[in-house]
Amino acid sequence: MADLHCTHCGEEGLEAGFMDSGESAKGFARWVEGALERGVFGGAKLMGRRKWEIEAYRCHYCNHLELFARRPD
Repeated sequence: MADLHCTHCGEEGLEAGFMDSGESAKGFARWVEGALERGVFGGAKLMGRRKWEIEAYRCHYCNHLELFARRPD
């Protein structure tokens, strides 16, 4: 994403990165549409819901994170 600035301090030039959720979610964090519903074993119900990858950017000055949901392909 071009021309990003920190919404916290206003600094320009955010550093791109990603959110790691460990072994779950295939190694990256996702945004899932709808309210959280849990299945029989306590995990989130994901079937039939759109899932978007999260793009994460960090301000090199104040370390504030900016998150954006990228549309699925």
